[in-house]
Amino acid sequence: MNGKGSKDPDNPWLRRPDTAGAPDAGPAGTPGTGAAASTGAAEGSPAGGAPGPGSPVVGGTGVQGGPGASAAGVQAGPASLQPPVRGTKKRPKVPGLLVPIGAGMGVVALVAVALTLLTRGDGSAGPTTSPSITDITPPITATTPSVTGTPPITPTTPPVTGTTPPITGSTPNPTYRPPADAIPVAFGVSVVPVAGWTLLVRETEGKQLVNYAPNSEPRAFFWVRQKLNVSAKNYLLGIVEGETANEVAQLGSTRNLPCPRDVLEECVAITYTSTSKGVQVQGFVEAYRRKDGVTTALDFRTRADFALTALADSNLMRKSVIDSL
Repeated sequence: MNGKGSKDPDNPWLRRPDTAGAPDAGPAGTPGTGAAASTGAAEGSPAGGAPGPGSPVVGGTGVQGGPGASAAGVQAGPASLQPPVRGTKKRPKVPGLLVPIGAGMGVVALVAVALTLLTRGDGSAGPTTSPSITDITPPITATTPSVTGTPPITPTTPPVTGTTPPITGSTPNPTYRPPADAIPVAFGVSVVPVAGWTLLVRETEGKQLVNYAPNSEPRAFFWVRQKLNVSAKNYLLGIVEGETANEVAQLGSTRNLPCPRDVLEECVAITYTSTSKGVQVQGFVEAYRRKDGVTTALDFRTRADFALTALADSNLMRKSVIDSL
């Protein structure tokens, strides 16, 4: 659209002069005309833009001409092509969406600070440490009975030491309780002396009981001795040979005996007579081998004139030994 040639009365962009009551303009070229005013504004202005003499002065409601212009002023010049300036609202410098986001972040920060203060506590108390296990775990004694309240466990079978072979089902008689006057030999074996029989203290191999005559001469003895890992027959023969080595002896035959206890596996016996320094002697040897390898021998000797009494006493002492096997 051309602003100069448009005469559309309904054009809002054309500011028309208010002709009602306005005085006529002077002749051409006289001050006060719109063209002169426009020319003066264009040509009469100095280079710096300041108005010169006779230049029109821009007023509040129009362009006031120089001298000769009407007192009321005449609006001159073409209408402004710019749209009317309307009042504009000031936009906020910060977008509206950032406000709630910032508020939410502030709340989260405050909650984090509060939790930190609660967990750390007062800074004057020093750095906090995790509770020890004893603070959160009840003591074991609260649910577990004390060890001291449990009776100690003792082995039912004594440990095997030395050259003793392991004992398997052949322990000494568990039901036998020797009397108070029983004399222990070894390996659970003991002997109970009969009245009139005395222990020979100087004997170091086994236990030997001696019966003395009124004149203090020995007239009989009962000797219990033991050996490991030897057969009952070999042990018996070795004892008989030793007893009759310097004597004129008549040896009976070795015979097997029925073993009186189930822990025994070999039971043998032999009898003999001999003459020692002109004195008649009678004797016997019995050997009992246990399943644990212990062989116990009973070596009995007596003067012939004391044989009846001595044999009766030897049977009692023999029984006490067999009971303890």
